[in-house]
Amino acid sequence: MPEVLLSVERLSRRFAVAGRKGSALHAVDDVSFSIAPGESLGLVGESGCGKSTLVRLLARLLDASDGRIVFGGEDLAGVPAKRFATMPQRAAIQLVFQDPTDSLNPRYTARETIAEPCRLLGGLDDAAANARVDEVAAQVGLPLELLSRFPHQLSGGQKARVGIARALAPRPRLLILDEPTAALDVSVQAVVLQLLDRLRRDLGLTTIFVSHDLNVVRLLTDRVAVMYLGKLVEMGPSADVFAAPRHPYTRALVSAVPGQGPRIRLDGEVQSPIDPPPLCRFRSRCPAVQDRCQREAPPLTGHSHVAACHFAGA
Repeated sequence: MPEVLLSVERLSRRFAVAGRKGSALHAVDDVSFSIAPGESLGLVGESGCGKSTLVRLLARLLDASDGRIVFGGEDLAGVPAKRFATMPQRAAIQLVFQDPTDSLNPRYTARETIAEPCRLLGGLDDAAANARVDEVAAQVGLPLELLSRFPHQLSGGQKARVGIARALAPRPRLLILDEPTAALDVSVQAVVLQLLDRLRRDLGLTTIFVSHDLNVVRLLTDRVAVMYLGKLVEMGPSADVFAAPRHPYTRALVSAVPGQGPRIRLDGEVQSPIDPPPLCRFRSRCPAVQDRCQREAPPLTGHSHVAACHFAGA
């Protein structure tokens, strides 16, 4: 059996709905997958499909409603997020946030921002923390003279590098990238993406890359997972998923990539994620819906390339 760094087993997160006693919004629903050391997994889907909630569960910024998060052989899902913050495993899972401006403390210089996890998670003294800051700043291409600046004195690309350096400082084993270039100008995005790809290869990082840009996911990841309304609907090697998507929702996503053939437009209403019935959640928009889809939910089927559709690949 191949080595597994992270195993997610039937993970769910439900949120109470104000004014509707007993109802719940199923943001992440019964999601299972694993990732090997050094692998890069892409996570794609429409806004509101549960991608950001899922990665926040993995980083233990949110508590799970059900399921397991087995990391390095230990189940972290049952550990409350506040207690996890004090555990040694906290340093091993780091998250690069979507907007570097919002995620950086405006009262901290770049050096202080990067040094903080070295002290809190790595247990380094000031001298060792500063040495680590210099080292990781060089890795991300951040000039040392910029380390004394505050976030408002940095450009968008520089702030992104500070955020990446902060995540790398405690030497994580798993780096989660939640749309790390979404808030950047297009001219800066390519540079930051190239940096992230180089760091992953040079440092041997395991990464989960969340993005709306399917071209980027295709180029920078080994496997891709597709989510729809909290559910995992397809997963497989990136080359296979983009060349021959098996789920009708994935086919529609891939068709939006330039050069991928005629665009598939989806009609119909999106199902509500509040108290959803145990049926296919894509059935109201699926161009190939059949009676069976209205009676039972499709399980994920396949081997290395799986899809949750009764008629996968048809």
